[in-house]
Amino acid sequence: MVFIDKERMFEAIVEAASQGILAVDSGGTILLANTAAAGMFGYSREEMAGSELSLLIPQAVRDTHHAHISRYMTTPTTRPMGIGLDLAGRRKDGTEFPVEVSLSYAAMNHGPVAIAMISDITLRKQLEEQVARSQKMDVVGRLAGGIAHDFNNMLTIILGYDRLLLQRLSPLDALRGYAEEIARAAERASALTRHLLAFSKHERLRRDSLNLNAIVKESLQLLRVVTGESISLVANLAPDLGWVLADKDQFHQVLANLVLNARDAMPSGGQITIETSNVELGREYVRSHLGVHPGPYVLLSVTDTGTGMDAETKEHIFEPFFTTKGPDKGTGLGLTTVWATVKNFGGDVWVYSEIGKGTTFKIYLPRVTETGVRLQKVESRVRPRGNAIILLVEDEPGVRKLTTELIQTEGYTVLPAADPFQAIQLCMQTEGPIDLLLTDLVMPQFDGFQLAQRISALRPGIKILYMSGYSERTGNLAMNGLAPDSLIQKPFTLEDLLDKIAKALKA
Repeated sequence: MVFIDKERMFEAIVEAASQGILAVDSGGTILLANTAAAGMFGYSREEMAGSELSLLIPQAVRDTHHAHISRYMTTPTTRPMGIGLDLAGRRKDGTEFPVEVSLSYAAMNHGPVAIAMISDITLRKQLEEQVARSQKMDVVGRLAGGIAHDFNNMLTIILGYDRLLLQRLSPLDALRGYAEEIARAAERASALTRHLLAFSKHERLRRDSLNLNAIVKESLQLLRVVTGESISLVANLAPDLGWVLADKDQFHQVLANLVLNARDAMPSGGQITIETSNVELGREYVRSHLGVHPGPYVLLSVTDTGTGMDAETKEHIFEPFFTTKGPDKGTGLGLTTVWATVKNFGGDVWVYSEIGKGTTFKIYLPRVTETGVRLQKVESRVRPRGNAIILLVEDEPGVRKLTTELIQTEGYTVLPAADPFQAIQLCMQTEGPIDLLLTDLVMPQFDGFQLAQRISALRPGIKILYMSGYSERTGNLAMNGLAPDSLIQKPFTLEDLLDKIAKALKA
C-alpha cells in the first residue's frame, strides 16, 4: 500500500493552481497565499502571509471592501463574485488591474476562514473591448454604407445636371464659375462617399498579389509634395519583402492617409519614416488582438516625430468622424478607412504613441506567395533554456507583466521594474550578478539610453537590450551606431524576444 502524504499533496495542488488562492481570517489578515497569487500582485509569498488584505485592494474602495468582508464573515457562503462587476486588484507597484473572484469558506476552531480564488482578467477585458468596438464599427459601417449609396445617387444627379449646364455656358459667362464650384464640391462629396463605402465594406474587394515596396515607391514623389519642405520623408524598405493579397488603389490610399495624418501632427516640421519588413506574429500577439492568426506577415510602418497622442485619444482614433483637428480641417474618416481596409484583407493595425514622443502606425498583412497562397507559420526554433538574471524596465503594466511571464517560461530570473528609479533601486539592492538590462526606450522620467548609462555605472559589463514601439531608424530614436541586435521592436513574438536576449547575452 502506497502511503500518501495528504499535507504535501494539498500543498502541491494549491501551488499548481493557475488561479491565485488566498486564505483570509475574520480580521482580514492573509493566512496563506500561493505562488500564482504572489506573482499576480507582485509580492513574495512571505510578504503576503500575515499582511492585511487591504494591501491588495485599491485605495478608493478599501473602506467598502472591509465592510463586505465583515458581513461575509458573519454569514459566510460559497458564492461567485466579479461577474458583471468591475472588481480591481492593486499590485505592489501601485498599478490596478481587473480581477474576477470567487469566494468559499472553511470553518475552523478560531472562526471562519475565507478562501478567495482570484483570476487576472486583463486579457479578457481587452478582448471584450475589442469585440464591443468591432460591433460598434460594424453597426456604424452598415449605416454609413446605406447613407453613402443614397448620397451617391443624389451626387450622380447633381454632377450630371451640372455637366449639362457647363456644356451650355460660354467660357465667358459669369455663371460658369458658379457651375464649376458646384462640380468641385460634388467631387469632394463623392470622395467622401468612397471613404464611407470602403469603411462599410460595401465596395467590391479586389485582391491582387502586391509588393508593398512598389506601393511606397510609386507614392513617394507625390507624398513629398504634399508633406512640404519642412518635413523629411524617409523610406527604409526591406529588399526581400514578401507579397500580400490586397487592392493596390486602396493601399495607396492607406499610405497617403497615414502620411498626411503624420504631417498634421508636425505643424513645425519633423521626420516621417516609412518602413517595410517581413515579420512573424506569434501566439503572444494574437492572444490580445481579435481576429488575428499567427504566422508570417508583411509589416508597413509609418512613424512621425510629432506631438503624439494620449491614451484616451488613441482609443478613439479609428472611430468614424472622430478627429482632433479643428473645424473644416478633416472629416475624421482617414484613419477609419485605414482600419477598415487593413481588416478587410485579414490584417491588423497596431499604434504606439506618447505625448511629445511621436506616433508609429504598424500595418500587418498576411504574407502570401506571388500567386496569392498564404504562407504557413514557421516552426518555432529549438533553444536551450536560459539561466541569466534580467532586469526588466517597462512603464506599461500590461506589457511588463506579459514580458516577465514570457521570459520566465524559458528559465530566466526576472527583476521587473515599473520605472527607471525603481530599476536603479533594484540594481543597488540586489545581491549577486545581474546579466542583462532589458529596458523600454521611451519612459516618462528619462529614456532607456540614460537609464543604461546609470545602470552600467553601477554594474560594469552588464548587457543592454532596448525595447521600443517606434521605428529603430526614426529621428531622435535612431540607435546612433548601436548594433541592430541592441533593439527589439514592439510588438514582438516570444521567439524574437528570446533570440534577442540570447544574442545580447553572448555579445
